[in-house]
Amino acid sequence: MTVWLRYVPWWLTGLLFLYTELNTPEDIGYFTLLYSKLFAILFLIGLYDLFQQQHSINRNYPLIGHLRYLLESIRPEIRQYFVESDEDKVPFSRAQRSLVYQRAKKESSQRPFGTLEHTEASGYQTLLHSLNPQPIVDLTHLRTVVGSEQCLQPYSISLFNISAMSFGALSANAIMALNRGAKLGQFIQDTGEGSVSPYHLQYQGDLIWQIASGYFGCRTQEGLFDLQRFSEVSNKPNIKMIEIKLSQGAKPGHGGVLPGAKVTAEIAMTRSIPVGETCTSPAKHSAFNNPIELLDFINLLRDKSGGKPVGIKLCIGQPKEWFALVKAMIITRQHPDFIVIDGAEGGTGAAPIEFVDHVGLPLEDGLHLVNQTLLACGLRGKIKIGASGKIISGFDLFKVLALGADWGNSARGFMFALGCIQSLSCHTDTCPTGIATQNKQRQKALNPEDKGVRVWNYHDATLKALAELAASVGLQHPSQANLELIMERQSKGQLMPLSNKLYRFPQSLFTDTSLTNKPYVEGVPNYLIDAWNQASAVTF
Repeated sequence: MTVWLRYVPWWLTGLLFLYTELNTPEDIGYFTLLYSKLFAILFLIGLYDLFQQQHSINRNYPLIGHLRYLLESIRPEIRQYFVESDEDKVPFSRAQRSLVYQRAKKESSQRPFGTLEHTEASGYQTLLHSLNPQPIVDLTHLRTVVGSEQCLQPYSISLFNISAMSFGALSANAIMALNRGAKLGQFIQDTGEGSVSPYHLQYQGDLIWQIASGYFGCRTQEGLFDLQRFSEVSNKPNIKMIEIKLSQGAKPGHGGVLPGAKVTAEIAMTRSIPVGETCTSPAKHSAFNNPIELLDFINLLRDKSGGKPVGIKLCIGQPKEWFALVKAMIITRQHPDFIVIDGAEGGTGAAPIEFVDHVGLPLEDGLHLVNQTLLACGLRGKIKIGASGKIISGFDLFKVLALGADWGNSARGFMFALGCIQSLSCHTDTCPTGIATQNKQRQKALNPEDKGVRVWNYHDATLKALAELAASVGLQHPSQANLELIMERQSKGQLMPLSNKLYRFPQSLFTDTSLTNKPYVEGVPNYLIDAWNQASAVTF
């Protein structure tokens, strides 16, 4: 008998339709007529469910089966607003988002009643304060100069900047708001691989022009690199640095496809591609094929941009390929002006799940490897390092500086400053806040003038927190941050300096060939020694 209970709601709509039709006077009211039509529609939906072949749940549970899909569709919102705790990081916790919202609005971000962190849990990190704290450094001094003797136009970059986000992935209003914030706060905005749009230039904020394998904004009709177009764009006064993207944290080693339906006239003009045609961003560059050719390409871009700093951005993958690039620097005595390390935990747009979860090194590992290699090879003083990957707070920024970065970038942090609510709909063009959408009506919800100020507020508040942390541990400047000041709870319960779990490269690793095949060199894993010995400057 219970088998037939699943049909009761459907049958009930039919009975209610008949009841309203048979038991109402001729001069029925508006609402009675409305109810009658509603019951009829629901009964027909259930009838359709019973005979359709695509959804077995709807066929077994006519009408009420739709509730399953309805509840599933609002599951993220139910979880975010009613279920998740303040510290559930999916991918950013409510506490992290609230911190950005408060600082962007210039509200107090202080927390009452103690920490929400599980201080006894494995992986918990804390700073060692000093009994001799130093004066807090002025925010105007939280900068570093990028560009060695190779550059005619070195750039003084803030220690906290906007990471790569393209026009197309973000709306025009979002791009303008970020640029207004960068202008107000005197920090820099990375254009992302979608090139320099008119919206990046609206408020005259400083820009890093990112050039990826699609060469958007500087490409031929065939999709190859166009040097003349590059020269025209790169010499714009607002473009301060050039960044060659080799890979990104969200999907390293993976190309991209922009469907023709999304290639509007504005996007086509910005990216130098035909309107309405599907555009492919290849997985690798066509302008160079090996490390030495990459360095030659860097020199070419530096020359044609008027001597502006030129660097690379990558998520570290196979160590042998990174070592090959370092060997090319040693042999040719050429090098990029900066390297931005993107952690595998990064990514604002959508990407294949396997790449998001399982490809590339996390920021801590990749950043440490790059910094240690450059130190051991004597190149660290010539090359500045940026870092990107879930940097939200002043502590996050302090940590990447301690790991060897000269500055940190944030993408999702500044998206929160714009009002992002982490609806996880970036790839659907239905962003509820007007940030990650090309829908003109949705974009209107975002006011660049107002949100630009919030971007500026968040930047300054984060730098202020960084300066206060540095002073509290006895440093005169955040650039002096080191891993001995960061303690991490180990799996067995004890607190140990973060430096204890990370290797250090001796200079002899890169000069003494007798080290080949030795199992360990001062704690350096054997696979890294093997990778160095196998690396070649003439091939990746």
